[in-house]
Amino acid sequence: MFAYFIRRMALIIPTLLGIMVLNFFIVQIAPGGPVEQVIAQLSGTAIDATARISGSQMGETGAPGQATGAAQGDLSSKYRGARGLDPQLIEQLEKQFGFDKPIGERFLLMMENYVQFDFGDSFFQDRSVVALVVDRLPISISLGLWTTLIAYLISIPLGIAKAVRDGSRFDVWTSGAIFVGYAIPGFLFAVLLVVLFSGGNFLNWFPLRGLVSSDWETLSLGGKIIDYLWHLVLPITAMAIGGFATLTMLTKNSFLEEINKQYVITARAKGLSEGRVMYGHVFRNAMLIVVAGFPSAFIGILFTGSLLIEIIFSINGLGLLGYEALIGRDYPIIFGTLFFFTLVGLVVNLLGDMMYVVIDPRIDFERREV
Repeated sequence: MFAYFIRRMALIIPTLLGIMVLNFFIVQIAPGGPVEQVIAQLSGTAIDATARISGSQMGETGAPGQATGAAQGDLSSKYRGARGLDPQLIEQLEKQFGFDKPIGERFLLMMENYVQFDFGDSFFQDRSVVALVVDRLPISISLGLWTTLIAYLISIPLGIAKAVRDGSRFDVWTSGAIFVGYAIPGFLFAVLLVVLFSGGNFLNWFPLRGLVSSDWETLSLGGKIIDYLWHLVLPITAMAIGGFATLTMLTKNSFLEEINKQYVITARAKGLSEGRVMYGHVFRNAMLIVVAGFPSAFIGILFTGSLLIEIIFSINGLGLLGYEALIGRDYPIIFGTLFFFTLVGLVVNLLGDMMYVVIDPRIDFERREV
């Protein structure tokens, strides 16, 4: 088991490196980088902006000289919308954002810093990437935990009930309902909830934005808890609806497999009640794969399920942070959060495998057939 753990830990390094290389070069060659973002902001006010950026953001570098026609033409062709801007200003922008170095050197320098967990500062928010992630992480974790918890609390009893009533009307109708919910994308379901219950064309029962109200600080402790839970209803519902189908059917199939085994038939022949058979004998074996998959389910909800939900409900979590960074080409946030998420995801997947052994010591990855 220890050797398997070491091998998996060693595989994290090339996997992480491959993901970073692929995403780095894709993002770098995409149009509309940070230099273009600043140039777009300067359009129409090039003279004033030149003085402001040269003096306050770049440091006092003296008055730029007259640009040659060739240099002006080169910069105009390199950056869309650069025509009319001082070439020295654009060179200063390149230096500020690190684009004065070759793309390979930029990547190696970034990875060297990331190995030391130095993720740099945001280009446009004047804060470190670590500080921004620390501020937003608790919000996304709370959404992920609540969603995963509710999905398990509903799906496991429902899956057991479906297994016991396999083939009945209850089984057929519930299967149809959960697969319809699974087929509806979470963001589309979120929009539907907003229209129906959050001040759209119908009811106005739930708040539309954020996780707390504007007067949250003035509320009592009980009022704060109620206000927080009230804001969670719609986003958690939208995030959890898609996870019911997989988890419910996984639970049902696990129980059906165990129910048909010989030890269950023997237990029933001894006169044990159906409840004792199901929860005293079947439950532990059937729940192995379900419980062991909890870390992976949580990571999946945290890193992918919350992205569009946070955008729709204006929740300041990691999903909204990443979306804003991607739209604004804030590279330190994009690559810093990608590195962090990928590393955490790989480690949690390894922990998920370890959970199998913790729950059932009979499992030994070293003895598996290769």
